[in-house]
Order: sequence, then C-alpha cells, then structure tokens
Amino acid sequence: MNLVLTCGSRTHRVTVTRENGRYRVTIGDRVWDVDGRLTAQGIFSLLIDGVSHVADVEDHAGTCVVDVGGETYSIEVEEQTRYIIRTRGGAAGGAGAQTLKAPLPGKITHVGVRAGDTVTAGQGLVVIEAMKMENELKATAAGTVREVRVVAGQAVNAGDVLVVIG
Repeated sequence: MNLVLTCGSRTHRVTVTRENGRYRVTIGDRVWDVDGRLTAQGIFSLLIDGVSHVADVEDHAGTCVVDVGGETYSIEVEEQTRYIIRTRGGAAGGAGAQTLKAPLPGKITHVGVRAGDTVTAGQGLVVIEAMKMENELKATAAGTVREVRVVAGQAVNAGDVLVVIG
C-alpha cells in the first residue's frame, strides 16, 4: 500500500507491505519490520526492529493524533493516488488561461463542461478513474471553457491536456 503522511509541513511517501503476518514499512531509503497489534480501542502494541512501543492513536476529523513515547504527533494519512490528485489535479494557471491536465493515467468517466461554458472556481470539470477510484478535477478559477480535449470513456496518460479555460 502506498501512502503519503503529512506531519506539520513535512510530507513523506510511505510504502507498507504485509509479509508473514508482519509489516514492512519503507520511508525513503529506510526500512522497518513492524509487528503491530491493536490491544484496546486506539491502543497499539508495536514491535519495531525488536524494540517495543505503545502508541495511542485517535482520529480527529481525518487527522491521526498519535501519542508514542511521551511525544504527540498530528499526522494526515492519504492514499498516494489521492494525494497526487489533490496536489496536482485541477486546472493550472493563474488569472487568464488554465490548463487542466491528467495528474496520472486513467479513464475519463464524465465530462461536465463543453467549449463556451462559463465555469466558477471549484466547479467540477472532468471525472477520471484511476486505480479503481473516481476523482473529480475542478477549476481553480472562474473562466470560459475554450477547449475540451477528452470524451467519456477515453483513456488518458499523466500530463495529457483535458480542458483549457481562458
């Protein structure tokens, strides 16, 4: 499983795989073998590379608050695909032209605009299915749709131009 963890202003890409009832956690070039068990509601017993830890984990509106070893961390956890779409999806450009590009390969499942349509900031433009998830890409500013370069059912690659707004 590929995840992105955000703690404060730092973002880390994390890969978690399950092997023989344990987990292998990779962050950058560091790898940890973890045996994790839920012992009570929100309390985890962790054995990380032979060292025992107890972590108290609470969900606060989508942010995990983790208390381990007397230190508390607020961590946002996202699937890597969602993170890519959230940070790279949407129309690029400031006032004036905006170019909506596919943030990753996928299939267009819905096109919500046509050339000549007026759009507002935050309005949905295109829905792309990638890695079994549908994601709506939105306009970042108001404008008029100049071009729509995709149709529903079309496969796209990362970086392909989907919609141009002027």
